[in-house]
Amino acid sequence: MKLSDVKKLHQKKFRTQFGFYLVEGEHLVLELINVAKHNSSTLGDITLYVTADYEAWVKERLVSSVSNMKVESVSSQQMQQLSDTKSPQGIIARVPLPNTSLGSQRSQTNISPNKSSTEKYIYLYEVQDPGNLGTILRTLAWFGDFTLLLSPNSVDPYNSKVVRSSMGAIFHVNMELNVALESLSERFERFAFLDMNGDNITSNTFGDYQCYLFGNEARGVPADALSKLNATAYTIAGSGKIDSLNLASAVNICAYELTR
Repeated sequence: MKLSDVKKLHQKKFRTQFGFYLVEGEHLVLELINVAKHNSSTLGDITLYVTADYEAWVKERLVSSVSNMKVESVSSQQMQQLSDTKSPQGIIARVPLPNTSLGSQRSQTNISPNKSSTEKYIYLYEVQDPGNLGTILRTLAWFGDFTLLLSPNSVDPYNSKVVRSSMGAIFHVNMELNVALESLSERFERFAFLDMNGDNITSNTFGDYQCYLFGNEARGVPADALSKLNATAYTIAGSGKIDSLNLASAVNICAYELTR
């Protein structure tokens, strides 16, 4: 793949066209290497682009022992062109997008080979903020036993801002993309969502649901869809001084409560 094409992977349409996304920076690439050592067959063929400053770093991490990972040297000028940061560290990975099927895209990078019977599904409806999505991925990876479902018109999780803010969690969370809200009733029987007038999430019943619905930062989940799904309302009790929580904060608190 030409370097001029690699640079295009910062745009979603070219990620879709070429089937790759970019992972940039020492911390994220190190996590990628660690995952690849245990799950090389699920990640696909990875290419590392490194400047001279990082050639020794790559050798120390035994990248050569990862069968599906190759290294290409680039100049500092070429790295500047590949990167979308002002001061690139000098290492970028080109990673295959997970396989797509049935109109949705499912991540295959979870280390756990089998589904847990306690697994919960977090559904995000048209989430827009890359920082929110990255933070949610970190939380779900931390607690484990969660699958993340993203609706159409959500921010692309392989957007470089999401990948960076996930701090490597994107390699550890099962995801399905382009999951239509109206399709959920075909897969799940019970739903919960957050509302100011719901029962407290500390209720013993909060953990009894299969799928937890969280809405767009500004508009939430459409009321008519919640009605059709017969979703049950819960609330995160607060002081009442403000009328809402940040989306990522709300998911974080709920994930903690579900695993407490």
